[in-house]
Amino acid sequence: MNNTKQTDTHPFPYVNRDVSWMYFNHRILQEARRKEVPLLDRLSFLGIYSANLDEFYRVRIATVSRLAQLAGSEMKDERHQARALLEKLTGLDNRFSDEFSLAVSEVTDALAGEGIDLIRSETLDDTDAHIVRCRFRKDISGYVAPLWLSHVAEFTQSSDSRIYLAVELSGPGRKTDYAVIPLPDEECGRFLTLPERDGRQRIIYIDDVIRYSLPMIFPGMGYTDFKAYSFKFTRDAEMEIDNDLRVGRIEKVAKAVRNRKNGETLRVVYDAAMPQPLLRLLLRKMNAGKYDTLKPSGRYHNHKDFMRFPKLGRTDLQYSPKPQLVRPELKQTHSLLQLISERDRFVHVPYHSFDYVVRLLQEAAVSKNVKSIKITLYRVARDSKIVNALIAAARNGKRVTAVVELMARFDESSNIHWAKRMQDAGVNVVFGFDGIKVHSKIIHIGMRHGRSVALVGTGNFHEGNAKVYTDYFMMTARPDITSDVEKVFSFIKRPYKPVAFRSLIVSPNEMRDRFMRLIDQEISNARRGIPAFIKIKINHITDPEMIARLYEASRAGVDIRLLVRGNCSLVTGIPDTSENIHAAGIIDRYLEHSRVFIFHAGGENKTFLGSADWMPRNLDDRVEVVTPVEDPEIKADLMKTVDLGLADNRQARIVDGTGRNLMSPGIEGPDPTPVPLRSQEAIYRWYADQLKTDSQEKAAADQLP
Repeated sequence: MNNTKQTDTHPFPYVNRDVSWMYFNHRILQEARRKEVPLLDRLSFLGIYSANLDEFYRVRIATVSRLAQLAGSEMKDERHQARALLEKLTGLDNRFSDEFSLAVSEVTDALAGEGIDLIRSETLDDTDAHIVRCRFRKDISGYVAPLWLSHVAEFTQSSDSRIYLAVELSGPGRKTDYAVIPLPDEECGRFLTLPERDGRQRIIYIDDVIRYSLPMIFPGMGYTDFKAYSFKFTRDAEMEIDNDLRVGRIEKVAKAVRNRKNGETLRVVYDAAMPQPLLRLLLRKMNAGKYDTLKPSGRYHNHKDFMRFPKLGRTDLQYSPKPQLVRPELKQTHSLLQLISERDRFVHVPYHSFDYVVRLLQEAAVSKNVKSIKITLYRVARDSKIVNALIAAARNGKRVTAVVELMARFDESSNIHWAKRMQDAGVNVVFGFDGIKVHSKIIHIGMRHGRSVALVGTGNFHEGNAKVYTDYFMMTARPDITSDVEKVFSFIKRPYKPVAFRSLIVSPNEMRDRFMRLIDQEISNARRGIPAFIKIKINHITDPEMIARLYEASRAGVDIRLLVRGNCSLVTGIPDTSENIHAAGIIDRYLEHSRVFIFHAGGENKTFLGSADWMPRNLDDRVEVVTPVEDPEIKADLMKTVDLGLADNRQARIVDGTGRNLMSPGIEGPDPTPVPLRSQEAIYRWYADQLKTDSQEKAAADQLP
């Protein structure tokens, strides 16, 4: 049954964005249960599912919970809708949590079948017990800091990113005491590897190391009986920004980040074996309310740590590594600035190496012909080569401007750190303006002689992400694009000054209207009997106006094919509404992150790429940049990769608004493809074959007299 009547009320089929997100996260859980997926990668998918859910509670459930507690009769409808949505989301979470627990059991059993055992503290023999005690004394004990619950007024200063053990201590002639131990997993790791035995590899949770070591943590106090129960909690992570004009923006955000850890408790996950008196005491200390989620669970929590599960040298249980491909025309011996001035260039990570983007900035930092560099930074790597190149450029006398988005959720502290580093080196750091995030992915390189160079991408300038996120980066010297990119930076600095863009589609200026006009052209052509199609690869589609216009296009006969990774509020396959709309979501070894838009336009195939999803925030409340693609090779490449995604019948699931997430038969072309096709593998092979052909042709040319 289609979930078309959630909190959002619209005169057309519409799935609430948070419900659709739950369906998306469930697709990740489904991937973790597939036996075709290598076992250690199944563990990683379980970790991703868990980490996603934690963030969802911190951000989205926090918002719904706030609405559910609204006071006043004038807010009655909003309060009622929020409570209904909260009930729906909690129901889905409970349903998927049962499946998650089953998946953990399945993977644990499969690990045992592969000779990898998870050892519990109760089963340690004398040899293992000695090893555990020694490791605890040497590597762990210095990070263990118990808190007596009787001395804690409120559990408000503790981090919700950790796991905790609630410890019940008793002994002859002593009253029962309670303590809480934050597990030092961030300092010591979550898993400890024990020596192999009888050819079997063995792992123990740090939780169980500390359980076993409790007598060493509370020595000489007369306690003889120790019982420990794990729990975790999630807080409201929305930040309140101080409006004091006397305080700088960095200081405001830094203060808000510090205050985030005092947010209200939203969810408590606890060991179902925990005694009720201890549970009630914990809930009271955390100020848990009636709208908070209380979830009895198993012995272990924070399964996001499965993403860091020891690999144990078992390459047979992982996806085989795929080296990033090197485009020959962009090799180290060539000047990227010169190559880009000759024609548009692109890289498609992680298939191609992100080093090209780093090299572009490194070359600009030392080139005597470069006078300025401007860049937007939303998220950057911990050891960012991008930022190092910008610092080098500033020290070499270039005018360097970095627009740093301080409000990139959960990366605020990192961005503050890098902003200060760049400021100290002479980089002009700009923080945008209050209320509108700068989410665009753009670079402008100003030249003393010749044409300027610009880059427009779909993803962050982040070396780590570029190894696992699929993103496009287009580099060009076309004057219409480079001048527009420079105008974007002027707009960010002076947002209230009118600006017109020749080629770029920029929000919040006119992105919504421009996309509407492109859809309208397809509607007009379809009604006139001219072939019409729309192909979109995107992360999220939740904007009601865009969805309504896509429904109108479907009714007009426009063939609409969508690759949507995450939230999708659109409902497909409804007669006389969306029967010409087909959508699929791909979950595979790489995170699908590119945003690509292709419109038939009477055979012109107007093609665009950029940073924007079709959500109200992207279209109306962020600085986003989408660029037209004119180079025939890049247009053909985008069409090929999108079509391969649409034809995927191995990793794609149908996204139709029902939440069933059935495997897709492939939705590209008039008939489902009968040949098994895994798009990410096919794209990699396609690029590898291109490079092989190019090398062969070059070798043949070198042999000519």
